[in-house]
Amino acid sequence: MGDEQIDVLLFGLGAIGSFYAFILDRSKRVRLSVVARSNYDAVKTKGLIIDSQNHGRHTVTPFRVLKTPAEANQTYDYVVCAHKAIDQEGAVAQLAPVIDQDRTTIVLIQNGVGNEEPFRKAYPRCTIITCVTWTGATQVEPGLVKHTKSENMQIGLFPNESRKDDLATEQTRLDTFAELLTAGGTVFQAIDDIQRQRWEKVVWNAAWNSLTTLTLLDTQRWLASSPEAMPVTRRLMREVIDVGRACGVTTLQYDVIDTLINRILSMPGIGSSMQTDYKEGRPLEVDVILGYPFRKSKELGLDTPTLDTIYAIVMGVDRRLRDSWEKALKQ
Repeated sequence: MGDEQIDVLLFGLGAIGSFYAFILDRSKRVRLSVVARSNYDAVKTKGLIIDSQNHGRHTVTPFRVLKTPAEANQTYDYVVCAHKAIDQEGAVAQLAPVIDQDRTTIVLIQNGVGNEEPFRKAYPRCTIITCVTWTGATQVEPGLVKHTKSENMQIGLFPNESRKDDLATEQTRLDTFAELLTAGGTVFQAIDDIQRQRWEKVVWNAAWNSLTTLTLLDTQRWLASSPEAMPVTRRLMREVIDVGRACGVTTLQYDVIDTLINRILSMPGIGSSMQTDYKEGRPLEVDVILGYPFRKSKELGLDTPTLDTIYAIVMGVDRRLRDSWEKALKQ
């Protein structure tokens, strides 16, 4: 591994973003800047505190703590996006001042599918690394993140037609990011079939995020709530898989339903990030979890009645939350 400095900007300093800020900052090569919003004052004055069951308690002191990307007044080698995907187009526009398409690699650590498309449209020459994380973390107060033992991530390249004759550069940028994760001591795998991983995660999120939010029950209580709960959950998962396969992810198999159901049954009852957002009165991460599969199902002429119904109801809940959120911002 080389020893040249790598400028990294982390955009979205929630629980997951904070955890991976800590991981990246452990590399001696990284000069880390972060964009913080609600926790800006805490991180600016005290640093970012990570209390991890795997790594212990650490304080991260970023090179720069910013309120907006434009404030950086520079471009970066890696722009790591860990923000909630509730306004992907808006995030793409905000990041324009820090992206040099010949230099910058964009890294997406987010739930959902279709996340990469707005970035690819706006920045066609950028390398995009897309990630699926199964890491458990909660920001218990501004600037303080509790991390459980749950820690794993898959990373891979998003296709880049502008660099199809320069695959070596794409691979080098992926390898360099993998080296930074390795230096940070985290668990991850670099894989070719990353879209299958993304769709498997969205099968999980489409079910548990929506159903725990609409019922305000944890996963175990939801499944025990009626004889219909398990069949509804399985139908929703299967319909999302149908969409993924129709989108060309043919390696996505129906046996993932049993895998995910067995995983949830082996765990204590859990809520979801969407349920937490609902309880906090925040807009919901609907579009990349339910909206993209819904729209693709219509484009492809698929019959997805369970997905259609769940999506419509969650959108109604989200509309109420956004109306309240926008009203509060104007006061």
